[in-house]
Amino acid sequence: MKNLLNLFFPVICEACNNVLGDNEVVLCTSCRHHLPVTNFHFDNNDMVKKTVYGRVKLENATALLHFSKKGIVQQIIHNLKYRGHEDIGDFFGKWLGAELATLDVYKKIDVVIPVPLYKSKLRKRGYNQVAKFSQEIAKALNAEYNDTVLVKIKSTKTQVFKARITRWKDDGALFDISENKSLIGKHILLVDDIITTGATVEACATVLLKIDNIKLSLATLAIAD
Repeated sequence: MKNLLNLFFPVICEACNNVLGDNEVVLCTSCRHHLPVTNFHFDNNDMVKKTVYGRVKLENATALLHFSKKGIVQQIIHNLKYRGHEDIGDFFGKWLGAELATLDVYKKIDVVIPVPLYKSKLRKRGYNQVAKFSQEIAKALNAEYNDTVLVKIKSTKTQVFKARITRWKDDGALFDISENKSLIGKHILLVDDIITTGATVEACATVLLKIDNIKLSLATLAIAD
């Protein structure tokens, strides 16, 4: 049946654009096997924490994939972020969530919070590309999912290639919290799609860490090499 549907409505791999086979979802088998998986959370690798070292205190931090310009992960994130392919978030959220659920340090997470979009961008795009990724992680960890407490209060243009200091100056007052009582004493997992300079994480963390007695960890789909 799937082959017949593919004849008229082909479902393609989010990385290479080849038609998916009967037992393939989101990615073809070849692309899945060639994904640059980090295994940071299994290897106790601190590369993600080092990105924000001296600026943000994180209990734990991980990224599922390595990101390189013009690489396979760039294509995947582009499809997730700009082409409305939210099933990518589901796919990788279940993947990372299942892995984190095997580790004691992540079993202690109470609340999962996605990095928010500014309201006008959310209206224009129609979705937050991190939402489903975060939701699946929350399910796997039996944690609360909260996408209302952290709010982006200022719009910014894409700043991927700006220097770290410049980005931090721009991002410093971008976020706020709508309330804090529900998060007092909680261990929060902040979730984003990609970490580059760490400026966005720092801006979010600066706001969240004002809440009394919280712990903060981080998970992203990818980390830029």
